[in-house]
Amino acid sequence: MQKRMIKLFLPLIVVVMAGYAVAGDSNRAVIEKSLQSIAPGFKVDEIAPSPINGVSEVLVGPRLFYVTNDGKYLFQGSLIDIESRTDLSEERRKAARLKAVNAVSEDDMIIFPAKNPRHTITVFTDIDCGYCRKLHKEIDQFNANGITVRYLMFPRSGIDTPSYYKAVSVWCEKDRNAALTEAKAGKVLPRAECDNPVKANMELGELLGVTGTPAMVLDNGELLPGYVPAARLARVLDKQS
Repeated sequence: MQKRMIKLFLPLIVVVMAGYAVAGDSNRAVIEKSLQSIAPGFKVDEIAPSPINGVSEVLVGPRLFYVTNDGKYLFQGSLIDIESRTDLSEERRKAARLKAVNAVSEDDMIIFPAKNPRHTITVFTDIDCGYCRKLHKEIDQFNANGITVRYLMFPRSGIDTPSYYKAVSVWCEKDRNAALTEAKAGKVLPRAECDNPVKANMELGELLGVTGTPAMVLDNGELLPGYVPAARLARVLDKQS
């Protein structure tokens, strides 16, 4: 239910909800009650004051919404500080994304570690994606530039498709790193079935707003879509540091 409601909110600009009286510190209870009225069982992770009087920030996993303190209106989008020209919402989203990806056990990732790591990026990847293959051809360059690459599977075609089964088959191999490299080079692996995190990886990607691959979550929480050459990404990451 919660995942379905999050998807419902994605194209949402304003949702009119049942209004409730507000009394001081009861904002959280009012907001939660209002959300429950449209989605019973909806789990809110955090409610905090926003920079706008009368409006609170609501975090649901890595998703950020704004709800009026009377529980009447919900909206999503970016809150911009005009004076500083800062996207205040994106700063909050970065922290939420980073928390979400770091909550995934590294046992559920395929990791190519740098020998002398300076940065860690988490990449949603699709074996059949051309730019994902291009990125992986540079995996040694990423590692040489001090970038550890953690892969999460995100077959864009969805569950029960050839790309999905390729991802599962890679996961079921004893040497997943070698299997992933072979699959991205075009080798057809024997189809295999085993316990795997592919579906969970896909669900996380959807919550984070991943729509294409590769999609990188940088070590500051920024979501960077598309392929970036290793040397250029290293400069970006070093500058952010």
